[in-house]
Amino acid sequence: MVIDCHAHFVPPSLLDAVRQQAGAFPSLRLVEDGTSFGFSFAGGKPTRPVSKPLSDLDGRLKWMDEQEIDRQVVGGWLDMFGYELPAEEGARWSGLTNEHLLAAAKAEPRFIPLATVPLQDGARAADVLREAHAAGFPGAMIGTQPKGVGGVLDDPTLDPFWRAADELGSVLFVHPVFESGDIRVQDYGMANAVGRITDTLIAASRIIYSGHILRYRNAKVIAGIGGAALPYVVGRLRRNYTLDRDNLGDPDASLSALYFDTLVHDAAVLRFLANQVGIHRIMLGSDMPFPIGDPKPGKVVGEAGFSASEIVSITGGLAQELFVR
Repeated sequence: MVIDCHAHFVPPSLLDAVRQQAGAFPSLRLVEDGTSFGFSFAGGKPTRPVSKPLSDLDGRLKWMDEQEIDRQVVGGWLDMFGYELPAEEGARWSGLTNEHLLAAAKAEPRFIPLATVPLQDGARAADVLREAHAAGFPGAMIGTQPKGVGGVLDDPTLDPFWRAADELGSVLFVHPVFESGDIRVQDYGMANAVGRITDTLIAASRIIYSGHILRYRNAKVIAGIGGAALPYVVGRLRRNYTLDRDNLGDPDASLSALYFDTLVHDAAVLRFLANQVGIHRIMLGSDMPFPIGDPKPGKVVGEAGFSASEIVSITGGLAQELFVR
């Protein structure tokens, strides 16, 4: 079974529900853009409009068939996670999203859904995660910056969420958000080319040094985009650790506890990633349907010189262990 572990989907039914129920979320404003719409949460900067490919079910299934992908792990869309909403409102917003993601996965069994949780509040995020597991979700996709730009995943107020994820054995896919927090990447398409990398690297490095990766090791944490730059800078992370061992988590032990996708767009880089973290920690990932993703995710795996058994592990074996319950 071939499984794409990294994709995004906004069920059409969710968009309909948002239009119908927008009044129930006083801190939400829909931003109309022709036939589509974006969101403004708590008076913040409007998101991009929901693109058609995010909700195009037929087009997605056709693409999966063309790429010989049997199943796809689908999180929501980071722009509409709504971490800026007040906590109680955010919990209801996550619940609405999860309701429609789960319904979509029940209607189309090729989908494996990842829940959304209100990371603006650790206790509520823990409650929503428990509800999601009870409903059948294997875990959640979480943004790198809870509570808006500059938020951190090692914020002590999120400890209830991390404890719940550890108790439940949740799969947590750490994914960059739209605003990386660095205005220098706003030109040349660098928000996608570079900003997503630095955002993921910083978020993952913090939960490594804070000790979260090892403290909550029963949670299966995936560092998307091939781990961003983590495998490349591990020597530097290690050197920094040796200077302050009493206060920092071990980067080598943490790296060995993380999981990664194949979204690196280069066979030699994918081979390097495997050499650094081990074949058994890597899964096929496309970031479908975004242009910066990999439209032919199996190609880079095939070009990296892996053995037949290694390809089986990367393209579905590991993902089946983590996601299929």
